[in-house]
Amino acid sequence: MKRTLWILADDRRGSVGQAKGIAMALQNELNIVEKNIVYNFLGSLPNVLRGRTLIGVDTKKSDPLTAPWPDLILSISRRTVPVARYIRKQSKNKAKIIQLMFPSGGGIDDMEMLIVPAHDKLQNRQNPKSLVITGAPTRIFTEFLEQDRKKWMPIFENLPKPLIAVIIGGAIKNKPWPLDNAEELGDELKQLHQKLGGSFLITSSRRTGEKAEKIIMEKIKGIPSYTYMWGEKKENPIMGFYTCADLIIATADSVSMCSEACGTGAPVLLFTGHNWLTKKHQRFAKSLVDQGYATTIDSPDALSFTPKATLNDAKLIAAKILEIS
Repeated sequence: MKRTLWILADDRRGSVGQAKGIAMALQNELNIVEKNIVYNFLGSLPNVLRGRTLIGVDTKKSDPLTAPWPDLILSISRRTVPVARYIRKQSKNKAKIIQLMFPSGGGIDDMEMLIVPAHDKLQNRQNPKSLVITGAPTRIFTEFLEQDRKKWMPIFENLPKPLIAVIIGGAIKNKPWPLDNAEELGDELKQLHQKLGGSFLITSSRRTGEKAEKIIMEKIKGIPSYTYMWGEKKENPIMGFYTCADLIIATADSVSMCSEACGTGAPVLLFTGHNWLTKKHQRFAKSLVDQGYATTIDSPDALSFTPKATLNDAKLIAAKILEIS
């Protein structure tokens, strides 16, 4: 009989996406149940006050948290920690908690495993319960991408090859993306096209900003492209970009975005810019380069780069979860 894993899914979209990647890696081994958690006005209270209770949870809008209790719990954010601890307490401590990202406000003693990225704080990585991963677990599995390729390749078939995906982020924690970085990225793309030819598959995020988008698009004006800019009312082609691209360029401001790119098996060129990335993001980008998952767009080997491996932290996490007895 399969064991049951409850995923505590709240309003943190990025964390939910990571949890879904882990779920995909476990879907044949465990009974996966997603529990949607909705907070009330007390949800922002510190965890030290919420403890092992459902304080802060709107129990009428959330999915039921009642017996039979699960064998395993995947807690995905700071605010889901008290909920996970509550479930563990109700199960008489039989349910094992796996925490995605290092928690704040206590509760580590109740946890079986902490999933922390290598670019996180040193003390978090050194905790004996920590499983240190390179990037972020994602839903990018090469064995599942073929159906997306069949869907999107006919749409891109008339574009000149190679197909170069450009995944653009932007501001970090409300810090605007300096527009001279957009200028620099636009210049890099133009120079790359002069050397390789082909077409761009371009997408931006809500953090990019219209001014930066316009700068980049003006720089590559006239180059064949398929674009999806933030807020456009059409189907998001990102999975098509990932599976159809011969080369991927990604800005290094998003751990999830770069992890997805490095999970495709395609060569990945990172744009790091200047006066922009935090030290944490710089450590992350360096780790991808050092391990051979990516190189930088301005490196001497950029055009000849071949990844040494495909990044898939979700499978690593899944294997460790299955070891929990």
